[in-house]
Amino acid sequence: MSGAFVRVCGLSELEEDTPKRVELDGTPLSVVHTEGEVFAIYDICSHANVSLAEGEVDDCHIECWLHGSRFDLRSGKPDSLPATRPVPVYPVKIEGDDVLVSLSQES
Repeated sequence: MSGAFVRVCGLSELEEDTPKRVELDGTPLSVVHTEGEVFAIYDICSHANVSLAEGEVDDCHIECWLHGSRFDLRSGKPDSLPATRPVPVYPVKIEGDDVLVSLSQES
């Protein structure tokens, strides 16, 4: 069932460049509408165990508010220290106003 797409919120609920924290089957996610796309990334920073949804979004990256690590929303890879490990990203589909996410990880 983890590969199934599940509604996590409405597209109309997302503010541009403002992460929204949601939970899907116990997995915390940050859902972000930026640059005309919607992304779903694991919500916990790989460095400091804090919510990425509390951070800033800029240029398709989300920044951890605690130590400033930035993660690419497309790949989950960090591009600034202190984080060195990526965080998972998940496939997103838009159907009407529904934002659907699958917990199967993209590669």
